[in-house]
Amino acid sequence: MDVLQGIKKNTFIVVGRVGIDFSPEPAGVGIEDATSMMVAMGGSSANIAAGLVKFGSKAALVTRVSNDAIGRYCISQLNRYGVDATHVKPISGEFRNSLAVYETRVENHNSVIYRNGAADFQMCIEDVEAVDYTQFGALITAGTVFAAEPSRSAAFRAFELAKAAGLPVIFDVDYRPYSWPSPQVAEEVLSKAGAMADVIVANDEEFGFMAGGLEKGLAKARALAATTAAIVVYKMGHLGAITFADGTETQSGIYPVQAVKPTGAGDSFMAGFIASLAEGRDLNNAVMRGSACAAIVVAKPGCAPAMPTEDQLEAFLGSHPGPSVPDVI
Repeated sequence: MDVLQGIKKNTFIVVGRVGIDFSPEPAGVGIEDATSMMVAMGGSSANIAAGLVKFGSKAALVTRVSNDAIGRYCISQLNRYGVDATHVKPISGEFRNSLAVYETRVENHNSVIYRNGAADFQMCIEDVEAVDYTQFGALITAGTVFAAEPSRSAAFRAFELAKAAGLPVIFDVDYRPYSWPSPQVAEEVLSKAGAMADVIVANDEEFGFMAGGLEKGLAKARALAATTAAIVVYKMGHLGAITFADGTETQSGIYPVQAVKPTGAGDSFMAGFIASLAEGRDLNNAVMRGSACAAIVVAKPGCAPAMPTEDQLEAFLGSHPGPSVPDVI
Protein backbone atom coordinates (compact mmCIF):
# COMPACT_ATOMS: atom_id res chain seq x y z
CA MET A 1 0.00 0.00 0.00
CA ASP A 2 1.32 3.45 -0.95
CA VAL A 3 -0.12 5.76 1.69
CA LEU A 4 0.45 9.01 -0.17
CA GLN A 5 -0.89 7.62 -3.44
CA GLY A 6 -4.11 6.69 -1.67
CA ILE A 7 -4.42 10.15 -0.13
CA LYS A 8 -3.73 11.80 -3.51
CA LYS A 9 -6.88 10.22 -4.92
CA ASN A 10 -8.49 12.98 -2.85
CA THR A 11 -11.67 11.10 -2.02
CA PHE A 12 -12.22 10.01 1.57
CA ILE A 13 -14.55 7.77 3.52
CA VAL A 14 -14.88 9.29 7.00
CA VAL A 15 -16.21 7.16 9.85
CA GLY A 16 -17.75 8.78 12.91
CA ARG A 17 -20.25 11.15 14.38
CA VAL A 18 -22.11 14.18 13.20
CA GLY A 19 -23.82 16.25 15.88
CA ILE A 20 -25.16 19.68 16.67
CA ASP A 21 -23.23 22.52 18.35
CA PHE A 22 -24.55 25.49 20.30
CA SER A 23 -22.41 28.50 21.22
CA PRO A 24 -23.57 31.49 23.28
CA GLU A 25 -23.60 34.77 21.40
CA PRO A 26 -21.91 37.20 21.39
CA ALA A 27 -18.38 35.90 21.95
CA GLY A 28 -17.31 35.98 25.58
CA VAL A 29 -20.74 35.15 27.05
CA GLY A 30 -20.84 32.20 29.43
CA ILE A 31 -23.32 29.39 29.00
CA GLU A 32 -25.15 30.26 32.21
CA ASP A 33 -25.64 33.85 31.00
CA ALA A 34 -26.68 33.06 27.43
CA THR A 35 -29.85 34.50 25.91
CA SER A 36 -29.10 33.45 22.33
CA MET A 37 -27.00 30.74 20.70
CA MET A 38 -25.29 30.14 17.37
CA VAL A 39 -26.19 26.70 16.00
CA ALA A 40 -23.90 24.71 13.71
CA MET A 41 -22.99 21.21 12.66
CA GLY A 42 -20.57 19.46 14.99
CA GLY A 43 -18.83 16.15 15.62
CA SER A 44 -15.15 15.50 14.94
CA SER A 45 -15.59 13.26 11.90
CA ALA A 46 -18.23 15.52 10.33
CA ASN A 47 -16.03 18.56 10.92
CA ILE A 48 -13.07 16.86 9.25
CA ALA A 49 -15.23 15.85 6.29
CA ALA A 50 -16.58 19.39 5.91
CA GLY A 51 -13.07 20.83 6.16
CA LEU A 52 -11.84 18.50 3.42
CA VAL A 53 -14.72 19.42 1.11
CA LYS A 54 -13.96 23.11 1.61
CA PHE A 55 -10.54 22.39 0.10
CA GLY A 56 -12.06 20.67 -2.91
CA SER A 57 -11.72 17.09 -1.70
CA LYS A 58 -14.56 14.58 -1.84
CA ALA A 59 -15.71 13.08 1.44
CA ALA A 60 -18.47 10.69 2.50
CA LEU A 61 -19.52 10.10 6.11
CA VAL A 62 -20.57 6.80 7.70
CA THR A 63 -22.54 7.09 10.95
CA ARG A 64 -25.98 6.91 12.56
CA VAL A 65 -28.21 9.85 13.48
CA SER A 66 -31.36 10.04 15.55
CA ASN A 67 -34.61 9.62 13.62
CA ASP A 68 -35.92 13.07 14.52
CA ALA A 69 -35.57 16.72 13.61
CA ILE A 70 -32.01 16.93 14.99
CA GLY A 71 -30.90 13.96 12.92
CA ARG A 72 -32.49 15.56 9.86
CA TYR A 73 -30.71 18.81 10.68
CA CYS A 74 -27.38 16.97 10.72
CA ILE A 75 -28.03 15.36 7.33
CA SER A 76 -29.15 18.72 5.94
CA GLN A 77 -25.93 20.33 7.14
CA LEU A 78 -23.78 17.59 5.64
CA ASN A 79 -25.54 18.18 2.34
CA ARG A 80 -25.01 21.93 2.64
CA TYR A 81 -21.28 21.45 3.13
CA GLY A 82 -21.14 19.00 0.23
CA VAL A 83 -20.37 15.91 2.30
CA ASP A 84 -21.88 12.71 0.88
CA ALA A 85 -24.48 11.51 3.42
CA THR A 86 -25.48 8.33 1.58
CA HIS A 87 -24.16 6.21 4.45
CA VAL A 88 -25.64 8.33 7.26
CA LYS A 89 -28.59 6.29 8.48
CA PRO A 90 -31.31 7.25 11.01
CA ILE A 91 -32.03 5.06 14.01
CA SER A 92 -35.32 5.15 15.94
CA GLY A 93 -36.03 4.65 19.61
CA GLU A 94 -34.45 6.58 22.45
CA PHE A 95 -31.07 7.11 20.77
CA ARG A 96 -30.22 10.78 20.28
CA ASN A 97 -27.64 12.80 18.42
CA SER A 98 -24.74 14.13 20.43
CA LEU A 99 -25.03 17.75 21.52
CA ALA A 100 -22.20 20.13 22.36
CA VAL A 101 -22.53 23.51 24.05
CA TYR A 102 -19.29 25.45 24.15
CA GLU A 103 -18.27 29.01 24.82
CA THR A 104 -16.44 31.37 22.50
CA ARG A 105 -13.89 32.39 25.06
CA VAL A 106 -10.54 31.06 26.27
CA GLU A 107 -10.47 32.23 29.89
CA ASN A 108 -12.84 30.17 32.05
CA HIS A 109 -13.89 28.25 28.95
CA ASN A 110 -16.68 25.69 29.33
CA SER A 111 -17.60 22.91 26.94
CA VAL A 112 -20.52 20.66 27.83
CA ILE A 113 -21.11 17.60 25.66
CA TYR A 114 -24.09 15.29 25.94
CA ARG A 115 -23.39 11.72 24.79
CA ASN A 116 -25.87 9.58 26.76
CA GLY A 117 -27.59 7.09 24.45
CA ALA A 118 -25.73 8.55 21.48
CA ALA A 119 -27.15 7.61 18.09
CA ASP A 120 -23.72 7.42 16.44
CA PHE A 121 -22.66 4.64 18.83
CA GLN A 122 -25.34 2.52 17.15
CA MET A 123 -23.40 2.37 13.90
CA CYS A 124 -23.06 -1.36 13.23
CA ILE A 125 -20.99 -3.76 11.17
CA GLU A 126 -23.68 -3.89 8.48
CA ASP A 127 -23.37 -0.11 8.06
CA VAL A 128 -19.66 -0.20 7.29
CA GLU A 129 -19.97 -3.33 5.17
CA ALA A 130 -22.42 -1.47 2.91
CA VAL A 131 -19.62 0.87 1.76
CA ASP A 132 -17.77 0.25 -1.51
CA TYR A 133 -14.26 1.07 -0.34
CA THR A 134 -12.83 0.80 -3.84
CA GLN A 135 -14.48 4.16 -4.58
CA PHE A 136 -12.24 5.95 -2.08
CA GLY A 137 -8.57 6.69 -1.62
CA ALA A 138 -8.32 6.64 2.18
CA LEU A 139 -10.33 6.12 5.37
CA ILE A 140 -10.33 8.70 8.17
CA THR A 141 -11.72 8.39 11.68
CA ALA A 142 -11.41 9.86 15.16
CA GLY A 143 -11.05 7.99 18.43
CA THR A 144 -14.52 8.56 19.84
CA VAL A 145 -15.94 6.08 17.31
CA PHE A 146 -14.30 3.31 19.36
CA ALA A 147 -15.70 4.36 22.73
CA ALA A 148 -18.79 2.09 22.77
CA GLU A 149 -20.41 -0.88 21.05
CA PRO A 150 -21.59 -1.62 18.42
CA SER A 151 -19.70 1.36 16.96
CA ARG A 152 -16.36 -0.01 18.20
CA SER A 153 -16.65 -3.32 16.38
CA ALA A 154 -18.00 -1.56 13.30
CA ALA A 155 -15.04 0.82 13.20
CA PHE A 156 -12.54 -2.01 13.49
CA ARG A 157 -14.39 -3.81 10.69
CA ALA A 158 -14.16 -0.65 8.58
CA PHE A 159 -10.39 -0.63 9.17
CA GLU A 160 -10.20 -4.23 7.96
CA LEU A 161 -12.31 -3.58 4.87
CA ALA A 162 -10.37 -0.43 3.99
CA LYS A 163 -7.05 -2.22 4.24
CA ALA A 164 -8.36 -5.14 2.18
CA ALA A 165 -9.30 -2.62 -0.53
CA GLY A 166 -5.82 -1.05 -0.40
CA LEU A 167 -6.85 2.14 1.42
CA PRO A 168 -4.58 3.76 4.01
CA VAL A 169 -6.17 4.30 7.43
CA ILE A 170 -5.84 7.78 8.93
CA PHE A 171 -6.51 7.97 12.66
CA ASP A 172 -6.95 11.00 14.93
CA VAL A 173 -6.73 9.55 18.46
CA ASP A 174 -8.97 12.32 19.86
CA TYR A 175 -9.35 10.83 23.34
CA ARG A 176 -12.47 12.13 25.16
CA PRO A 177 -12.64 10.52 28.64
CA TYR A 178 -16.37 11.19 29.11
CA SER A 179 -17.22 8.84 26.21
CA TRP A 180 -15.43 5.80 27.62
CA PRO A 181 -16.42 3.26 30.29
CA SER A 182 -12.93 3.43 31.83
CA PRO A 183 -9.40 4.68 31.08
CA GLN A 184 -8.21 1.07 30.96
CA VAL A 185 -10.64 0.16 28.18
CA ALA A 186 -9.74 3.32 26.28
CA GLU A 187 -6.00 2.65 26.52
CA GLU A 188 -6.41 -0.90 25.22
CA VAL A 189 -8.80 -0.06 22.38
CA LEU A 190 -7.05 3.11 21.19
CA SER A 191 -3.69 1.33 21.22
CA LYS A 192 -5.16 -1.45 19.07
CA ALA A 193 -6.58 1.11 16.63
CA GLY A 194 -3.27 2.98 16.55
CA ALA A 195 -1.40 -0.20 15.65
CA MET A 196 -3.71 -0.64 12.63
CA ALA A 197 -3.35 2.92 11.35
CA ASP A 198 -1.05 4.14 8.58
CA VAL A 199 -1.26 7.81 9.56
CA ILE A 200 -1.68 8.77 13.22
CA VAL A 201 -2.30 12.27 14.57
CA ALA A 202 -2.49 12.91 18.32
CA ASN A 203 -1.28 15.30 20.96
CA ASP A 204 1.38 14.55 23.55
CA GLU A 205 -1.18 13.69 26.23
CA GLU A 206 -2.96 11.23 23.94
CA PHE A 207 0.24 9.45 22.96
CA GLY A 208 1.19 9.38 26.63
CA PHE A 209 -2.19 7.94 27.51
CA MET A 210 -1.75 5.15 24.96
CA ALA A 211 1.72 4.46 26.34
CA GLY A 212 0.69 4.39 29.99
CA GLY A 213 2.25 7.70 31.04
CA LEU A 214 2.75 11.23 29.68
CA GLU A 215 6.52 10.86 29.85
CA LYS A 216 6.27 7.84 27.51
CA GLY A 217 4.26 9.57 24.78
CA LEU A 218 7.15 10.65 22.57
CA ALA A 219 8.66 7.17 22.68
CA LYS A 220 5.25 5.73 21.76
CA ALA A 221 5.03 8.01 18.71
CA ARG A 222 8.54 7.00 17.64
CA ALA A 223 7.74 3.32 18.10
CA LEU A 224 4.59 3.53 15.97
CA ALA A 225 6.49 5.34 13.22
CA ALA A 226 9.22 2.71 13.33
CA THR A 227 6.86 -0.27 13.16
CA THR A 228 3.34 0.12 11.79
CA ALA A 229 2.64 3.73 10.76
CA ALA A 230 3.99 5.55 7.71
CA ILE A 231 3.35 9.01 9.17
CA VAL A 232 2.97 10.04 12.80
CA VAL A 233 2.25 13.61 13.90
CA TYR A 234 2.99 14.29 17.58
CA LYS A 235 1.29 17.58 18.48
CA MET A 236 2.48 19.64 21.46
CA GLY A 237 0.12 22.59 21.59
CA HIS A 238 1.93 25.94 21.58
CA LEU A 239 5.26 24.12 21.25
CA GLY A 240 4.38 22.91 17.75
CA ALA A 241 4.67 19.36 16.50
CA ILE A 242 7.09 16.58 15.61
CA THR A 243 6.43 14.62 12.44
CA PHE A 244 7.85 11.13 12.02
CA ALA A 245 8.15 9.62 8.54
CA ASP A 246 10.69 7.58 6.59
CA GLY A 247 13.01 7.35 9.58
CA THR A 248 13.20 11.14 10.03
CA GLU A 249 11.90 13.48 12.73
CA THR A 250 10.93 17.04 11.81
CA GLN A 251 9.92 19.70 14.31
CA SER A 252 7.60 22.52 13.35
CA GLY A 253 6.13 25.57 15.03
CA ILE A 254 2.65 27.07 15.08
CA TYR A 255 1.01 30.20 13.71
CA PRO A 256 0.35 32.39 16.77
CA VAL A 257 -3.06 34.08 16.76
CA GLN A 258 -5.39 35.72 19.24
CA ALA A 259 -7.58 32.72 20.04
CA VAL A 260 -11.25 33.24 20.91
CA LYS A 261 -11.82 29.59 21.88
CA PRO A 262 -9.79 26.38 22.31
CA THR A 263 -12.10 24.08 20.30
CA GLY A 264 -11.97 22.88 16.69
CA ALA A 265 -8.21 23.07 16.20
CA GLY A 266 -7.63 19.32 15.88
CA ASP A 267 -10.38 18.77 13.30
CA SER A 268 -9.19 21.72 11.23
CA PHE A 269 -5.57 20.58 11.43
CA MET A 270 -6.52 17.14 10.13
CA ALA A 271 -8.56 18.55 7.24
CA GLY A 272 -5.85 20.99 6.17
CA PHE A 273 -3.05 18.47 6.61
CA ILE A 274 -4.70 15.69 4.61
CA ALA A 275 -6.04 18.04 1.90
CA SER A 276 -2.53 19.43 1.45
CA LEU A 277 -1.05 15.95 1.08
CA ALA A 278 -3.81 15.18 -1.44
CA GLU A 279 -2.71 18.22 -3.46
CA GLY A 280 0.78 16.73 -3.66
CA ARG A 281 2.45 19.06 -1.19
CA ASP A 282 5.42 17.73 0.75
CA LEU A 283 4.90 16.43 4.26
CA ASN A 284 6.40 19.35 6.16
CA ASN A 285 4.45 21.90 4.13
CA ALA A 286 1.25 19.90 4.73
CA VAL A 287 1.85 19.93 8.48
CA MET A 288 2.36 23.69 8.47
CA ARG A 289 -0.78 24.26 6.42
CA GLY A 290 -2.67 22.07 8.86
CA SER A 291 -1.29 24.21 11.70
CA ALA A 292 -2.45 27.34 9.91
CA CYS A 293 -5.94 25.87 9.56
CA ALA A 294 -5.99 25.16 13.29
CA ALA A 295 -4.98 28.77 13.99
CA ILE A 296 -7.74 30.12 11.74
CA VAL A 297 -10.41 28.09 13.51
CA VAL A 298 -9.46 28.97 17.09
CA ALA A 299 -9.52 32.67 16.10
CA LYS A 300 -13.17 32.51 14.97
CA PRO A 301 -16.50 31.41 16.47
CA GLY A 302 -17.76 27.98 15.46
CA CYS A 303 -15.91 24.89 14.23
CA ALA A 304 -17.16 23.65 10.86
CA PRO A 305 -18.27 27.18 9.85
CA ALA A 306 -14.82 28.57 10.75
CA MET A 307 -12.83 26.04 8.72
CA PRO A 308 -11.09 27.77 5.83
CA THR A 309 -11.28 27.31 2.10
CA GLU A 310 -8.12 27.20 -0.01
CA ASP A 311 -8.41 30.93 -0.74
CA GLN A 312 -8.92 31.80 2.92
CA LEU A 313 -5.91 29.71 3.92
CA GLU A 314 -3.73 31.40 1.30
CA ALA A 315 -4.90 34.82 2.48
CA PHE A 316 -4.02 33.91 6.07
CA LEU A 317 -0.58 32.64 5.10
CA GLY A 318 0.02 35.75 3.01
CA SER A 319 -0.82 38.14 5.83
CA HIS A 320 0.59 36.26 8.85
CA PRO A 321 4.17 37.12 9.90
CA GLY A 322 5.05 33.44 10.00
CA PRO A 323 5.24 30.41 12.26
CA SER A 324 7.01 30.24 15.58
CA VAL A 325 10.44 28.67 15.84
CA PRO A 326 10.01 25.28 17.52
CA ASP A 327 11.84 24.48 20.73
CA VAL A 328 14.33 21.67 20.34
CA ILE A 329 12.96 18.52 21.97
